[in-house]
Amino acid sequence: RIGAALTQYVVDLLGNEFVEQAPFNMLQTYEESTCSTPLFFVLFPGTDPTPVVTAFAHQQGITEANSRFVNISMGQGQESAALHALNVSAREGGWVMLQNIHLMQEWLKQLERMLEVIEEFAHPDFRCILTSEPPSVFQGPLHEMVPEAILQKCIKIADEAPTDLKSNLRRAFAKFTPEDFDHCAKPREFKATLFALCFFHALVL
Repeated sequence: RIGAALTQYVVDLLGNEFVEQAPFNMLQTYEESTCSTPLFFVLFPGTDPTPVVTAFAHQQGITEANSRFVNISMGQGQESAALHALNVSAREGGWVMLQNIHLMQEWLKQLERMLEVIEEFAHPDFRCILTSEPPSVFQGPLHEMVPEAILQKCIKIADEAPTDLKSNLRRAFAKFTPEDFDHCAKPREFKATLFALCFFHALVL
């Protein structure tokens, strides 16, 4: 009862947007970014930004097939490949996605320096996407795991998985556009089937 009353209190004073998490919008995030402003995704259980980033990059004509999208899962031995990809993509206007950078804490100083260097010549279409798990309670704040200079430079995105049925439904429906319904020969049946699928998906999660 207290939780529901507090939620209603916030809604009455501040509005719905303070209690309901809006579905993540990659287009809005992209429009806020620049070639010198990396995107930093904080990873949570049940969320993976890779499909969203890859699909949006494909819409912009940035794909692995045309060598303009590089996706590297960081680990031992990937340091040189990551720095090379950043240098080449910054010059040619590609995208680089470096995943799980929290595994490479000793190397992050080199990443910090590289991001400073490529600012001087980066192509306007260049984008750098970083992902990292949040620190545990034993590791301290995020800025102690990832250099503060990198965090200050980035647009930080914490797309945490919804915990209630309504938010899960909204999140699932947000993956479909009006064009998806318009291109269907039987939109009424499609909407009913889609709602049932999203409802089942939200219940399972």
